[in-house]
Amino acid sequence: MSAPLQETLAAEHARLYLYGVLGARTSLAATPVLLATLTDCYRQHRALRDQLRQMLRDAGAEPVAAAPAYDVPPGWTSPGAISAAALGLEVATVETMAAMVARTIGEHRRWALAALQWSAVRQLELGGEPATWPGAPELA
Repeated sequence: MSAPLQETLAAEHARLYLYGVLGARTSLAATPVLLATLTDCYRQHRALRDQLRQMLRDAGAEPVAAAPAYDVPPGWTSPGAISAAALGLEVATVETMAAMVARTIGEHRRWALAALQWSAVRQLELGGEPATWPGAPELA
């Protein structure tokens, strides 16, 4: 049962790193709303990461560690590109959480569903389109 949690944790480690890069490339003076959104996303993903770590420890498993670094796609320099990258991170989050929903039960499934919902709403704030089944387009 810990495999879905470990895989989701590994994805959250990467997202935190990438949100850090996006935030560092965003100007408070030029784009304060974008920086605030990125900061909120970073904080939420940090909370998700910490909750996943605790769930794994509670299950008697050692949480997977973060990699020393992650690949950063080129072109994340303009506000538009940064916003699009954040949207892409949230699309990936919804997909990861949908996979966890499909592979877990009980409290872990409820947790993943709540995270999926948060991320789906965040996509809309980042300019994404509404979806009937976020993270599971095959169900639409």
